Amino acid sequence: ARGRGPANSTHPSRSSAFPKRIVVFSPHPDDDVISMGGTLIRLCEQGHEVHVAYQTSGNIAVWDDEAVRHVDFVTEFCDAFDLFSEKEAERIKDAVQAFLVRKKPGDVDSPALQKIKTLIRRSEARSAARYSGVRPENIHFLDMPFYETGRVRKKPLSHADIQLLVDLLRRVRPHQIYAAGDLSDPHGTHRVCLAAIERALERLADEDWLRDCEAWYYRGAWQEWEPHEIDLAVPLSPDEVERKRMAIFKHESQKDKALFPGPWDTREFWKRAEDRNAETARLYDRLGLPEYQALEAFVCGKRAGAPVRGWSRRAD
Repeated sequence: ARGRGPANSTHPSRSSAFPKRIVVFSPHPDDDVISMGGTLIRLCEQGHEVHVAYQTSGNIAVWDDEAVRHVDFVTEFCDAFDLFSEKEAERIKDAVQAFLVRKKPGDVDSPALQKIKTLIRRSEARSAARYSGVRPENIHFLDMPFYETGRVRKKPLSHADIQLLVDLLRRVRPHQIYAAGDLSDPHGTHRVCLAAIERALERLADEDWLRDCEAWYYRGAWQEWEPHEIDLAVPLSPDEVERKRMAIFKHESQKDKALFPGPWDTREFWKRAEDRNAETARLYDRLGLPEYQALEAFVCGKRAGAPVRGWSRRAD
């Protein structure tokens, strides 16, 4: 719905193309389904070509015990199917466990442990995206280099980070882009990821396809848009709310107690998302607008043509 209230038309668009090519940027591997899972499912059901680009690996947000559990499974799996020698699997397992015995608070994970945690989050993201209807070939893991320090503190954005986004956007040539606008995540990753998207769009400013490309900001994991800011509100039925919850549940390493839940909100991410979507719907109802179970809210950026700098309404 466009304007200040929801309507039956799901996504107004400058382009009349169908199916539309859509890129959903997700700073971490679960931000897409937490913040716009209902919309993601609906876009796929409508037949659009939906791509999800996971900008960072999210590997520092996995508990060590979770990594050990997956190592145990892989060791047993390889042994059961004779995929490679039992000794090799045990060597990897022993190396990880030996590192964890020595590991002190604040230590950077070993390269092997970082890789295992990356693979955990990838498998969860694939599962959630497939459940939402995204085709496997349209799931992209960018692993932007700025994030890969093994620490909370990250590196500055580099040419390599921006080029990953440029290459993807140039290949897909989307009609719509969705990006995270909740910039209150505790480590600033969302802010850096948004800056990278903006810089990538600057590099693409002269490309013809960008004139018809629309940009939408989503929120949900850390904050929500105020009613007067919202340009697009997507209503969710009780069934769609449940399906969104199930997509979030695919991220098992982030359930029960996330490693980085933030300092002010102890609720699980699925609960935050449902509460915020329901509260937005209640606000609309109190304003005299149609009543819905939940609403996912978006703010429209400027059309992604010239000038590209400042194409979106910054959330900060």
